Amino acid sequence: MDTAGTFELLWGDPPGPRRGPKPALSHELIARTGIAIADAEGLAAVSMQRVAADLGFTKMSLYRYVPGKSELVALMADLAMGTPPEDLHDGDWCDRLRTWALALLPGFLRHPWVLEVTTGPHVVGPNELAWMEAALAVLDGTGLAGAERMDVLAVLAGHVRALAQQVAKTPGGDTGAQFGAVLAEVVFQRGDRYPHTKAALAESMAGGDQDEALDFGLDLILDGLRARVGHARSSGDPTRR
Repeated sequence: MDTAGTFELLWGDPPGPRRGPKPALSHELIARTGIAIADAEGLAAVSMQRVAADLGFTKMSLYRYVPGKSELVALMADLAMGTPPEDLHDGDWCDRLRTWALALLPGFLRHPWVLEVTTGPHVVGPNELAWMEAALAVLDGTGLAGAERMDVLAVLAGHVRALAQQVAKTPGGDTGAQFGAVLAEVVFQRGDRYPHTKAALAESMAGGDQDEALDFGLDLILDGLRARVGHARSSGDPTRR
C-alpha cells in the first residue's frame, strides 16, 4: 500500500504565504465537497471529476491540491471524524471513557462511509489520532500497561462501530425495532423449536427493553475494565501502579 502521498497530504506542513493571487481552492473546501457527495450518494459517487465539477473547476485543477482519489478520501474521512470532546474532565475515568465512546457515535451515523474508510490498515490523520490521544489521556494513571490501554480503545471503538454499522445498513436507522419485528415473526411461527429465544424475546418485547445494546455493551466493558484496574492495583504489581 502506497501511503507516502496520503501521509504528506494529512501531515505535511501547510503551504506558507506566497505572492500572487490567493489559491482558489483549499484542502478543506475540497474535502467538504467530497463529504457532501459521499453523505448524499455514497462513497462510490466520489471521484476527482465529480468533486471538481461540483466546485466548478476542471479535474486537472484539483490535482494541484490532491494527488488522487485515495488521498482525497483519506482527507475527507479525517475531516468528517471531527475532533474529540473537550469536556472529558467530569466524573471518574470510567465516566469520561463513556463520554468519549458516546461522542464517537454521532459522527459515524452522519458519515457512515467513514466506517469503511477507517477499517484496516490506513494512514491515521490528525483528527483520528486526536481521538486516540484523548482516550489514552483518560486512561493515564489507571495502571494498565500500554498494550492494555490500546486494547481498551480497540474494544470501546469496536463496540461503537458495530452499532453504527447496524444502523447504517438499516433504512430509517431503528435497528432494534426492525430486527425485533422480523425476528418475532419467525420465532412466534416456529418458536417451539427455539423455546429459550422465544421466551427471551417475549420478555424483552413485554418490558420494552429492546435496542439498549449500546449502553448495555458499554456497561459491560467499563464494569469489566474497572474490575481489571482494581485487581491490578490491589495485586501489588509494580508495573501496574
